[in-house]
Amino acid sequence: MENDKKYFIYMIRCKDNSLYTGMTTDLDRRMKEHLERGKKGAKYTASHYAIKMEIAWRTDDKIKASKLEYHIKTLTKGQKEELIVNPEKLDIFLAEKIEYSDYVKVNINDKN
Repeated sequence: MENDKKYFIYMIRCKDNSLYTGMTTDLDRRMKEHLERGKKGAKYTASHYAIKMEIAWRTDDKIKASKLEYHIKTLTKGQKEELIVNPEKLDIFLAEKIEYSDYVKVNINDKN
């Protein structure tokens, strides 16, 4: 069922220190795809060499997940770096665009 799915919005650090933002229903699988740099991974992380997942959020709604992914992608590199250090700033940076309470920060070592 669609309603039972969890959607994750994540940021990955690449070898050149750039950040990639994406969305998935399975963080482990998706990170593996990025690291393998094959056809299932993103073109960006294949050429920039994904090295680690920095941060992730969870929501039960695909539309909300897509919305957060889009808005994070519009942030500056400095704002993205600040989010990694201070995840609560999601509310500050995107207050007029999203409802912060719709998203739960995920401990990337415990993706539930």
